[in-house]
Amino acid sequence: MEEIELYLEDAKEHMSKSLSHLSHELTKIRAGKANPAMLEGIQVSYYGNQTPLNQVSSLTTPDARTIFIKPWEKNMIHEIEKAIRDANLGLNPQNDGQQVIVNIPMLTEERRKQLVKQVGQECEHARVSVRNIRKDTNEQLKKIKNVSEDDIKDAEGTVQKLTDEFIGKIDALMKKKETEIMTV
Repeated sequence: MEEIELYLEDAKEHMSKSLSHLSHELTKIRAGKANPAMLEGIQVSYYGNQTPLNQVSSLTTPDARTIFIKPWEKNMIHEIEKAIRDANLGLNPQNDGQQVIVNIPMLTEERRKQLVKQVGQECEHARVSVRNIRKDTNEQLKKIKNVSEDDIKDAEGTVQKLTDEFIGKIDALMKKKETEIMTV
């Protein structure tokens, strides 16, 4: 019985990780609003080393259409601009001598539809991940020795409830992000 509980906890933990990974991936998909997370994967050449942008500067969003990037050292301004351009995010950074300014352009209808499609793909990856966790957990449950079939069936039912719960959370995240993208 204790072994069953361990498998169920493990399944829940893995499903939670899939959900938080999805949530993280969705923050990278821009919805027309300025968000420092949009620049999260950008690496800047800092004294010969590739360093994350947020480790060489501070990022702020004074309004819904602008990101200010204030480097700790002024000589980094051109490196930051270059890194943002090279990241192919469709952003055009500028500087005022003190900081890099990134204006977020309005999304076209076509681009919004592409982003919604991208959100759908990310969510489908998360659903597949949750279903694979269910499958693996059920296989592990069937291998447990000295436990009644009823206990195994109950545990499989619990795994299915967990799966349904997490798929519901994924769908809710998807709906929220799609609404965010399609809102002009």
